[in-house]
Amino acid sequence: MLRKFGLSVDHVVDAKIVDVNGRILDRKSMGEDLFWAIRGGGGASFGVILAYKIQLVPVPEIITVFQIPRTLEENATDIVYRWQHIAPKTDSNLFMRLLLQPIYSKQKKTVRASVYALFLGGVDQLLSILTRDFPELDLKREDCIEMGWIESVVWWANYEHGTSPHVLLHRSPDPAYFLKRKSDYVQIPISKDGLELLWKKLMELDKTGLVFNPYGGQMNRISATDTAFPHRAGNLFKIQYSVNWKEQGAEADKSHTSQLQLLYNFMTPFVSKNPRRAYFNYRDLDIGINHNYNAANSFEEGRVYGIKYFNENFERLVQVKTAVDPQNFFRDEQSIPILPKLRSSSGLDWSRSWGLTMVAIMFTAKLL
Repeated sequence: MLRKFGLSVDHVVDAKIVDVNGRILDRKSMGEDLFWAIRGGGGASFGVILAYKIQLVPVPEIITVFQIPRTLEENATDIVYRWQHIAPKTDSNLFMRLLLQPIYSKQKKTVRASVYALFLGGVDQLLSILTRDFPELDLKREDCIEMGWIESVVWWANYEHGTSPHVLLHRSPDPAYFLKRKSDYVQIPISKDGLELLWKKLMELDKTGLVFNPYGGQMNRISATDTAFPHRAGNLFKIQYSVNWKEQGAEADKSHTSQLQLLYNFMTPFVSKNPRRAYFNYRDLDIGINHNYNAANSFEEGRVYGIKYFNENFERLVQVKTAVDPQNFFRDEQSIPILPKLRSSSGLDWSRSWGLTMVAIMFTAKLL
């Protein structure tokens, strides 16, 4: 429901965190800077999150879902091209995810584009919207299923329609398998020529897939700096690169992950630049890691991946991290780094000097 309401972090009204000194803090006692950072900035960099208090949002009594698959032979190229222009801009009650997969159909290798959608309303209103906005999809009434909200959660979890919601209480682990995920953001629609090249690459690699998740709607109306999560207006959709495998061993791991990296490299001309943006929840160690968490170059290493995940919010996250966890106790390969404590010739440590410089810049900008 992000196009209608934004993200979960946009509705967090309080939290409880254990800080580096072992204190349990709520929003009031932690302060607004730390509260800002743990909403989209990765709470594990700052402490142990015990709880989030979330303002719930209303859902209608009836919602509608559908799934429409199309192969290249069934006009998939036109549908995917048009999807890029419609999915981020159509009615904000409508979320249309796009799944792209190489498949074999009638002994022929092709690509299947599948649209999975949820609409916060009934089928009549949905058909009216898509007949107007997306006639290429050729959605029909029999493609749509009306249901209640909890049933839609079961549907999105890939259970058959009619499965009892009690299945959501099932806690037995699924069979083990391995996976790798990467991410990108697209800000300019991919041309049909670009899509044709993408189909060839997907069929060549054979085992990788793509998921396009549209933004727009409420995501455009929330400022990039309201929370630590920065990917708001200007992004048409997020790409999830995915590959799964069951074979064990380093050779199988390398075979599958290298395919995903090849696809990621291929997509470079079509995605965001300077920085090439990434979605923090698809932790991707390929885009940079911190080897020396307390060394002088820790900040510079952290900046490599930090800018990609958090864009302009990275610098503020570093300031918060340095203030609340100056010894960098809470850390991992991609945690928020602290400012280095290098002494300058004047005797002023680098972190303080950097902070004073930022204050001066902001003050000057305000005057201008």
